[in-house]
Amino acid sequence: MFTGVTPRTMFRITGLGGGVSPCRPGVADPCLTTVRAASHPAREFVRAPRETIVLPVPLPHERCSRKAMCGLLGILTARSDAAELVPAIERALPCMRHRGPDEAGTWNDDDVVFGFNRLSIIDLEHSHQPLVWGPEDQPDRYAMTFNGEIYNYVELRRELTDAGYSFNTSGDGEPIVVGFHHWGADVVKHLRGMFGIAIWDAVEKKLFLARDPFGIKPLYYATTDRGTAFASEKKTILEMAPELGVDDKDVDKRALVHYMDLQYVPEPESLHTGIRRLESGCTATVTPGGEIEQKRYFHPNFPIRPVPKGGEQAVFDRIAEALEDSVAQHMRADVTVGSFLSGGIDSTAIATLAKRHNPNLLTFTTGFERKGFSEVDVAAESAAAIGVEHIVKVVSPEEFAAAIPKIIWYLDDPVADPALVPLYFVAAEARKHVKVVLSGEGADELFGGYTIYKEPLSLAPFDRVPGPLKTGLAKLGDALPEGMRGKSLLQRGTTPLEDRYYGNARSFNWEQLNAVLPWAKREWDHREVTAPIYARSEGMDPVTRMQHLDLFTWLRGDILVKADKITMANSLELRVPFLDREVFKVAETLPVDLRIAEGTTKYALRKAMEQIVPAHVLNRRKLGFPVPIRHWLAGDELRGWAEDVIRESQTDALIDKAQVLRMLEEHHPTERDHSRRLWTILAFMVWHGIFIEDRIKPDIEERDYPVHL
Repeated sequence: MFTGVTPRTMFRITGLGGGVSPCRPGVADPCLTTVRAASHPAREFVRAPRETIVLPVPLPHERCSRKAMCGLLGILTARSDAAELVPAIERALPCMRHRGPDEAGTWNDDDVVFGFNRLSIIDLEHSHQPLVWGPEDQPDRYAMTFNGEIYNYVELRRELTDAGYSFNTSGDGEPIVVGFHHWGADVVKHLRGMFGIAIWDAVEKKLFLARDPFGIKPLYYATTDRGTAFASEKKTILEMAPELGVDDKDVDKRALVHYMDLQYVPEPESLHTGIRRLESGCTATVTPGGEIEQKRYFHPNFPIRPVPKGGEQAVFDRIAEALEDSVAQHMRADVTVGSFLSGGIDSTAIATLAKRHNPNLLTFTTGFERKGFSEVDVAAESAAAIGVEHIVKVVSPEEFAAAIPKIIWYLDDPVADPALVPLYFVAAEARKHVKVVLSGEGADELFGGYTIYKEPLSLAPFDRVPGPLKTGLAKLGDALPEGMRGKSLLQRGTTPLEDRYYGNARSFNWEQLNAVLPWAKREWDHREVTAPIYARSEGMDPVTRMQHLDLFTWLRGDILVKADKITMANSLELRVPFLDREVFKVAETLPVDLRIAEGTTKYALRKAMEQIVPAHVLNRRKLGFPVPIRHWLAGDELRGWAEDVIRESQTDALIDKAQVLRMLEEHHPTERDHSRRLWTILAFMVWHGIFIEDRIKPDIEERDYPVHL
């Protein structure tokens, strides 16, 4: 380890290591202990049901301990035969041990089995799951397990206590189930946080499911003749496929086309036909033997409020206050909280505010040795400016390639974003030091940060062009040679927004996609995904419509999937203070001229942050975690690996591999850059090799971490 010290900041550059698979059929999880209710007294508020309660039994020097964030898993049976499915749940739980290595177990009555993996964040010694609660006359009415964190749980407990309810824990889970009893499904409107929730009402015989507004935490489900299974990770449902009757080898071709087009699998789809996802901002109910009925509760309407001249500073102050409050809420934890730091305005703002609550804040970043593809120096500069200890993980091409299979395994469905590989390594490094990290995701979608959001302003003159003339200009644009100046402008200016904009991916045009997937149907392109979303934003201005679209596509499909899955792969909880309901309340009212102004994006946010972040960061160009994938696929670093993946893949029935090999041969980092398309295909081929072919066996670490960190 190399350590360099400046007067205000310590920098560390470190390496990593790996281990064994936790998901082996027939092998019991060492953290899973089954206990009969008759021989095990109920722990504190957890009342023993009539059937079986499974809780970890503390043993001297046991390596399994306590948590608050978890991975949830369960089955609502169609035949009241829950006890028969407990072994399936027990077998599946180790597949997501990484989401909660501190504690694991199952609970069941006649109708429902709950399984959980717990990562202790709040109320470490108590707040076990599942939580059984009820009013005095029905003490066992509700059973709940949830994945996530509720940041306003203190305020909720106070409000519900004033309403006459009593509490048995100091954790953030109990206010959810008490709130559900009090408000019903509307409890989600009172929660400030990230969550996937399952609550069984034994009186009404209904299962309630919910996800947070933005989709930070995942929730998969599958309904068969045996009932409805639900889980934080798809792989656990796949593990129970024989008992459930789910076809674990049936690839959803429509979802595959969407994935190739968009770079991610859009909600509610998954690449397995029989498994779907509860959408972000939705609740659902299901009864034994019934189908899931979803209802959307989060409707981002962007009620824009014009700002009178001279009133801008008040808006900037409101943004700063909302973000400061959000970071304060997100710092609530009984463990150490750190922060990712890329060096840009978003992460620097979060880290600066976090340091107010933790003067010894640790920050983390990653990069590559290749010049121009590292934010290490930039992040170090920001860390020095705000006075925090900063830890850097440099990723080599060899580490990058070796990690891909296990990263795809953790993802459940491929996300063709190479940035998730360095994210995996920096998360692994962070977990050595902290249990929770803050990050800056969501700022671009809420405050108008992507450069593409400027496009409607540059294309505004086309809005005044009469229809017949616009048609002629479109034909002219198509007729101009590729690369000729003005061609792209004419094509974009004459194409409706609904056809033109579908997020940040845009790797394939239809001809390119159809060459790789010759069986694909034209009606399955991106418009099938985006049309219903655009329909909900009619009447909004074009910039706002683009942001609205990204909330339901790019944000929840790419950014939040990789953020959750890759950090949880390392048993690290990631929190995103920008994606907070109070911050959103301010952001959604901003007029366009306060989002995009003076030649820059996120204008209002930048002005708000003048009082928070160092001056040199405010107008820095956004980099993210840049990955030199286009260079590596053309060079010795990844070219050979890519050829092997393509040739060994058993995807001939789905993909024209000859076309892919031709694309790889043609690829040049500057002249014929096919890197995004190639990476999309390669990620799918690795996924197929793991989940469909059973040919690729990822080397999954089974790591132990201290509970108190």
